[in-house]
Amino acid sequence: MRVIPKREATEGSPDTKSENIIMKHQFLKVAAVSPALKVADPAYNAQKIVEIIEAQHKKGTELLVFPELSLSGYTCGDLFLQKTLLDGCIAALKTVAKATEGKTMLVFVGLPLSVKGKLYNCAAALSNGKIVGFIPKTYIPNYGEFYEARYFSPAPAEKQIVVLDAVLDGNVPFMDGGLLIRNDMWGTDGEWPEVTVGCEICEDLWAPDAPSAELARRGATVIVNLSASNETVGKREYRHKLLAAQSGKNLCAYVYADAGVGESTSDMVFSGNNLIYENGTLLAESLPFSGEAAEAEIDVGFLLSERRRQTTFRPAEEEGIPAVAWAKFVTEGDLTLRKVDPLPFVPHAEGERKERAELILSMQAHALARRLSQIDAKTAVLGVSGGLDSTLALLVTCRAFDLLQRGRKGILAYTMPGFGTSKQTKRSADDLMEALGVSAFCVPITEAVLLHFRDMGHDPEVRDSAYENAQARYRTMLLMDVANATGGLVVGTGDLSELALGWCTYNGDHMSMYAVNSSVPKTLVKYLVRAEADRLGGRVGETLQAVLGTEISPELLPPDKKGKIAQKTEELIGPYELTDFYLYHFLRRGDRPAKILCLAERAFAGKYDRATLKKWLIGFFKRFFAAQFKRNCVPDGVKVGSVSLSPRADLRMPSEASAALWIAEAESA
Repeated sequence: MRVIPKREATEGSPDTKSENIIMKHQFLKVAAVSPALKVADPAYNAQKIVEIIEAQHKKGTELLVFPELSLSGYTCGDLFLQKTLLDGCIAALKTVAKATEGKTMLVFVGLPLSVKGKLYNCAAALSNGKIVGFIPKTYIPNYGEFYEARYFSPAPAEKQIVVLDAVLDGNVPFMDGGLLIRNDMWGTDGEWPEVTVGCEICEDLWAPDAPSAELARRGATVIVNLSASNETVGKREYRHKLLAAQSGKNLCAYVYADAGVGESTSDMVFSGNNLIYENGTLLAESLPFSGEAAEAEIDVGFLLSERRRQTTFRPAEEEGIPAVAWAKFVTEGDLTLRKVDPLPFVPHAEGERKERAELILSMQAHALARRLSQIDAKTAVLGVSGGLDSTLALLVTCRAFDLLQRGRKGILAYTMPGFGTSKQTKRSADDLMEALGVSAFCVPITEAVLLHFRDMGHDPEVRDSAYENAQARYRTMLLMDVANATGGLVVGTGDLSELALGWCTYNGDHMSMYAVNSSVPKTLVKYLVRAEADRLGGRVGETLQAVLGTEISPELLPPDKKGKIAQKTEELIGPYELTDFYLYHFLRRGDRPAKILCLAERAFAGKYDRATLKKWLIGFFKRFFAAQFKRNCVPDGVKVGSVSLSPRADLRMPSEASAALWIAEAESA
């Protein structure tokens, strides 16, 4: 046994940058497994672990974690003090290490390890036939049913690297506070590779200053925990809260492997409740006593994006960084486990739907009520078209007036039929205004717009953008003037998706005095209107269902020969479910165009082919970048979700920014 200086800590790391690997668009396949072990039978346990390694290797798993003291069993008691057991664990460790030879995988197993006459509860990291490093447990419990302090010493306090020569045929780092293990392929995210793994053991996580917090600051994007947490009433729920908080505040993934049913049940029982979290979100869980593995694909790219975005995440100073071991455990391959939500803005859990809808509608209503009271607005003025956006804005305005205990007659709602207004949308607008009890007005705009065409010398038979936008601007002018005359405020109706694509008329529907829908994407607008239809029922509910069944259209072109809507928005700019999917992954998760396309193929498999997805992805980037000048001068509006395009807080972007890089990648994907 000897001590090596810190300058040798990264010995074996690459001297030059290797060609970057694709890494499945920065996804890492991980698993946490509780083997069916036998207490104090390392050879048997090694055999079972090897079988699992082989099975997981076939699945393409790159990071595999087993429970605390998995080679010996956690419940060995005083047998931990027997050299026979300790030697058996070393032999078993060699067996397991050999099983990793030739495999691109990083494996963690637990064992008792004697160093300098002291016994430590350790995790061993294995890769490609070698023992990469040992991580001793920092916090040793000595309470309740846990008596580890009877056998094990806490990780040594001195900041040094201990290596074991004779026993394990090589120099293996033994590091207190955790050992960072980095993939030996260099990444694109600065100096270090994208995937760095830190390790802590069971009780370490429960401590106020858990090693994982410092490991994350030192570059670990993935934390593994080899645990033996016995099952008691309420403990599973506490595990969830603890792992969610730790992975969320440290912007990391957390792979938790729990001891299973093979342990002794003399005084307690273990359930194998394995968990995988990513930035506070549960990706996978093996239910207690199920005997199943928890498997997931971690989005490391998202974690890195979050760390770049959040200034509260501060990397540690270079001094004091622990030893870095290198292992090749990242491969290329297809996603097989990751569920990709086609509607990322819309809640799907049945129990969550009503609660989420009520929260969002309340946020919108309270924000509008605050603005109305602040400026002492006597009225709220808005245009109602019979479409989704204006319907939601009207519902929110009614809620705001109810909060202020004002009569709804102070809501001045205008239908302004023009060249493209259909009977269906006009009827829906009229029915809704009457059912909600607001002041309803109808001002046809056709003659006024034709007069405007004459003033500007425009042929009304030329149905270009000037033909369309003149109608939108006239409507906005009317609403603004009514608000001025009545001491009121114009409520904007445009949504987040339209703003992202620039699908609005500059100084037309683009402008208002308060935009209640400005951070609500179209897919969420549909959901909120549907939720209100279910809640309100009756005539209002029937009318809202009619609105939901209407084609989305600005209705700026005349209807077809059958009187139907001729201008269908989604045929012109793409399906809104794709727009919202692209917007979420581009802004919220920081994904590259090629990755977004890959995820879209998975999310919309069987609905859109690759060519269609690619077409609208390219169109999305073209429109998004071109429309920034519109977003740089939008009115105030409440932020209700994780994505907003407000130039005052959420998106600082020059109007002249080029989309060339993004479009080029999307085209070549």
